[in-house]
Amino acid sequence: MRNLVRTLILLPALGLFLQRAAADDSPNVLFIAVDDLRDWVGHLGGHPQATTPNIDRLAASGVSFTRAYCSAPLCNPSRISLLTGIAPSRSGVYGNGEKLRDKLPNAVTLMQHFRASGYSARGAGKLFHGSRAYDEDSWDGYFRPANSKKLRRIKRDSSLLKSAWVPWGPLACSDDEMFDGKNANWIIAELKKPQGNPFFLAYGLTKPHLTWEVPQKYFDLHPIDGIELPVVKKGDLDDVPPFGQKLAREVYDPSGEKNFATRGGDHQNVIDNGQWRKAVQAYLATISFADAQIGRVLDALDKSEHADNTVIVLWGDHGWHLGEKEHWRKHALWDVSTRTPLIISVPDGVTKGQLCHRPVSLIDLYPTLVDLCGLPERDGLDGQSLKPLLRNPGQEWDRPVVMTYGSGNHAVQTQRWRYIRYADGGKELYDHARDPNEWKNLASLSQYKSTIEELKMHLPERNKR
Repeated sequence: MRNLVRTLILLPALGLFLQRAAADDSPNVLFIAVDDLRDWVGHLGGHPQATTPNIDRLAASGVSFTRAYCSAPLCNPSRISLLTGIAPSRSGVYGNGEKLRDKLPNAVTLMQHFRASGYSARGAGKLFHGSRAYDEDSWDGYFRPANSKKLRRIKRDSSLLKSAWVPWGPLACSDDEMFDGKNANWIIAELKKPQGNPFFLAYGLTKPHLTWEVPQKYFDLHPIDGIELPVVKKGDLDDVPPFGQKLAREVYDPSGEKNFATRGGDHQNVIDNGQWRKAVQAYLATISFADAQIGRVLDALDKSEHADNTVIVLWGDHGWHLGEKEHWRKHALWDVSTRTPLIISVPDGVTKGQLCHRPVSLIDLYPTLVDLCGLPERDGLDGQSLKPLLRNPGQEWDRPVVMTYGSGNHAVQTQRWRYIRYADGGKELYDHARDPNEWKNLASLSQYKSTIEELKMHLPERNKR
């Protein structure tokens, strides 16, 4: 009996010892989240004037997924689904108003699982929704910079009407005065420290989220006279069902259905005030600023003792429209709203400098990192490990991606098709092999009935209210 009691007492300590011993051989993780970043990065060719040398060099060291999609085209549901591995239709997290622990009190976040496996989990910046959002169970340490003085923006064009929507412009400041710059400095300092355990270090950038206000030098990288506008089709919304048109012109948060677009729609406001080219310039400039901060962090990792034993992941939380489908912002189920960069770089055992064109979901990141780092598998995750695609980016991959924006509104993406079904019954179908811009809605044509029936099978059977 005494030996049994001793064994029961020692088992937890033995488990912790074995856990830490296994963790000693595990790779570190540098986890980089970029807010509102669409495919306007150099190596993806989303815009010919995108200047992102640091994101591009990261892509050259790993696999870049050209068709990575969010679970939801809005910050909070996208991030919660990624960090918990639970899809919005199961969690009921549809908008920015829901709280993680209110909806999923027992969820084990990605960082919690790493902590339980012997890792130190630390972070800075926007990881959960809100640049200062914090889940105490997820972190060993989380940096919150002190409030800075208000940065001085170059004066607004006095010729513009007060009703003009212009949340962009150059700042007279340095990178270090910016929120993302301060967080980059902290991440760099962490990378210089000796580490007792393997680490999960997360850097969340708030840019290129609005407002597009960054130091002047990044605007200078993109002279206004040469800015190219997105290719759009006049009357693109004519064959879109009413709810899709509502998303394009009104913009609402499913947790509160609050309309925060400008009257008449953001796109019409931008056109009426002659701001389209300036807006594209500002978005490109803000991406270049974010790229520069990412470069500083990557340089610090390269110079550290952790360079050869760190998995690097870079992801955006969703896409962003700049006039396509007469729409601005995200908040829609089209390709531009939901597609975002995803890069995974692993020290060894996978391919380098390759593009993967298979549709994948950000919800796959949780099981992928568990797989890459040799952590215990977790039940109840909606994603699937992407490790096979990291080894062979061209292999067959027939798992469709499901995206959700509000209860009952979903999109299904396969290698060729995008099918959208709204809660009110409205439908859209696009053939990406022939129509990558999604200009022609095929849903009403009888010859595509069987295609729709097949795609419908992948929609969530239930939608949590």
